Amino acid sequence: MLAFRPVLYLIGILISIFAVAMLLPLILELLVFKTDGWQEFGFGAFFAGSLGPLLALANYSPEKIELRVREAFLLTTLSWVATSVFAAFPMYWSSLNLSFIDAWFESVSALTTTGSTVITYLDNAPKGVLLWRSLLQWLGGTGIILMALTILPILRIGGMQLFRSEFSDRSEKILPRVSQISSAILSVYLLFSVLCFLSLKLAGMDYFDAVCHTMATVSTGGLSTHNASLGFYNDFLIETITIIFMIIGGITYILYIKLWQGNFKAIYKDSQLRVFLCTMLIAGIGIALWNWQQTELGLGKSLREGVFTAVSIMTSTGFTTIDYTQWASFPLFIVFILSIIGGCTGSTSGGLKVFRLQVLSAAAHVHLKQLRRQYGVYVPTYQNQKISEAVAMSVLTFVSLYFLVALVIVALLTLFNLDIVNAFSAAIAAISNTGPGITELIGPSGTHAPLPDACKLILMAGMILGRLEILTVFVLFMPSFWRS
Repeated sequence: MLAFRPVLYLIGILISIFAVAMLLPLILELLVFKTDGWQEFGFGAFFAGSLGPLLALANYSPEKIELRVREAFLLTTLSWVATSVFAAFPMYWSSLNLSFIDAWFESVSALTTTGSTVITYLDNAPKGVLLWRSLLQWLGGTGIILMALTILPILRIGGMQLFRSEFSDRSEKILPRVSQISSAILSVYLLFSVLCFLSLKLAGMDYFDAVCHTMATVSTGGLSTHNASLGFYNDFLIETITIIFMIIGGITYILYIKLWQGNFKAIYKDSQLRVFLCTMLIAGIGIALWNWQQTELGLGKSLREGVFTAVSIMTSTGFTTIDYTQWASFPLFIVFILSIIGGCTGSTSGGLKVFRLQVLSAAAHVHLKQLRRQYGVYVPTYQNQKISEAVAMSVLTFVSLYFLVALVIVALLTLFNLDIVNAFSAAIAAISNTGPGITELIGPSGTHAPLPDACKLILMAGMILGRLEILTVFVLFMPSFWRS
């Protein structure tokens, strides 16, 4: 039987943590900008700070908390839903006059590091709200990494199960326990945040924008403080710094621990990293050359726009410097494909992930060889490790469900009179956690504000499904999950 008490206890702890986090924008509004904007965060902190501890105390047990697999799945899904609801209240009570659905959409988008928004005038939005959105992205990014290490290996869909073999007693261990690995990764995450902030500040951003864009960059969230996103600055140095840290956010964080320990071979031996970097480079150059030939832009400007867009979309960050929806069909198609591919497994990026596509490619290659020589014995491998049938099947199941969920979302969106192109664009942007789509309505220059509330709820579900790697949620709908 499912043990609900430890799940509810931990959710209460998480809500309490968010109540404490609300004090940061409260202090900003009260002491720095000296506006009445602190009140919504005061109410939000009081609300979450009351219910969270009560929920935790009501389900407290002096015994050691031990979560089984089923409880871990339930906790993962419920925690993202519960925290997004409480995170929405300060924005709902703010001077932006958002409906609760809009405020909830904004919090889900931030926590899942999707980067979509319903706020139409970011440049005039309260500073506290802008900081809160950025902080939610940063917190969401850490949660994604921890989930990749603890929950996804059980489902064999995140790719981290191949790293898990390195943690066992029979092989070289990076660190003795998963808890230590998590601490090390969070330390690396914090280090990158500090380095990104210092770099952006030295490049010319003010303190507030540097903090907000740092949180949005290292988490690959992409929510900016300006309607024009990074195009607001039109600064090559700021764009270059952002590119570097977006790429860092899209790479498996385990590799940074190996690098810190002096294992430099791990970097250039990692095939996923090579494919990830090469794909972005080729796509960026391809977009640049096409735009250079088809438009009046110079080669330098074309390269600057093409590479930045390719990196931003493939890492599922969603920062923009130009409105790429004005491009021709071919570069837009590349942008669409990059949003589907996504970054590396064990990173803060969304999408299918490069690892899964490599597994599918290896399995397809072996299958084709098997068709040619029916009695041959061929084994798919990844970095000289055998890909088990269970892993291959899990990856195939995930990819199939990814596109099935995308089609269901498209079908549901069209029920509310959204045209098919906008529906496809919105569905992929949500489930891949990319943020901006490839249409004018929800592209770099648009927002999700004009969409009906029902469409926003559907896309919110898509964001959470994409962020929790789909199977983590789908497993809850199996009758056997709830049986003893």
